[in-house]
Amino acid sequence: MSGAPTAKAWRELSRKVEDLGYSTLFIPDHFGDQWAPLIALTSAAEATTTLNVGTLVLDNDYRHPVVLAKEIATLDLVAEGRLEIGLGAGWMKTDYEESGIPYDRPGVRVERFEEALGILKGMWENGSATQAGTHYNVRAAQGLPRPHTAPRPKLLIGGGSPRVLGIAGREADIVGINPNLAAGVVGAEMAVEVAPAKFDQKLAWLKEGAGERFDDLELQCLTFIVQVGIDRDEVLANLAPGFGLSPEDAGAIPIALVGTVDQICETIESRRERWGFTYWVVHEPEMEAFAEVVKKLAGQ
Repeated sequence: MSGAPTAKAWRELSRKVEDLGYSTLFIPDHFGDQWAPLIALTSAAEATTTLNVGTLVLDNDYRHPVVLAKEIATLDLVAEGRLEIGLGAGWMKTDYEESGIPYDRPGVRVERFEEALGILKGMWENGSATQAGTHYNVRAAQGLPRPHTAPRPKLLIGGGSPRVLGIAGREADIVGINPNLAAGVVGAEMAVEVAPAKFDQKLAWLKEGAGERFDDLELQCLTFIVQVGIDRDEVLANLAPGFGLSPEDAGAIPIALVGTVDQICETIESRRERWGFTYWVVHEPEMEAFAEVVKKLAGQ
């Protein structure tokens, strides 16, 4: 979700997410029409009792890691451990153009992100961090306050390239397997990036990076096409040409969940078998319709 018309509406919406049976409320991190993530999540955490709150994902280039470490630890205290912190190297070119923040090439942004991760984890897990790197020079930065969750909140990293998925495999608790967004925009290349065979390749990159950690990771898929309670075959027939796929292959695109409640549940189970996805993310417009899927999968 990205926000609400009023603070009251946001709190009510957060409670609705909780009541519908969802595990986590996520908010992105862009400079367009959305609320500031950490403030929005503080309010959502205060308004709920069991719902996790999280970022999907914070752009490392917008915040110095020493500042962010304190803010995240404080939010984890406020949320009493119900925080999932998604972090990334940044990708959307328009955010950088709007803010005037330099839009370095992907390799530089990822290198900076990896350095920041070392500082953040040091402050959260060890209570302090010292690092002399290419992008950050930090000396005995204090990890105060201490986060509610020991040794730190759950860390979520998503990516679509070998390098980022390698970092995620080594460092994260939750990994989002995503299209590669190195172009800085969502363009025609997405048709290739979301093909099932591409996700097979991305999973292999993640396994290589994770090594023995792989079985401990939770794998997440962010959806972009969700239609509940409609004719699956008709939707796939219309969807397939845009991706250059047959309707059968279009039905296996991980970012799409379409069909009846029973069909979507079967799809989710089959994708868990193929890719290991156990964590699905939908957007606010589909929240109520998709709640029927959540209810059925929860055995209610």
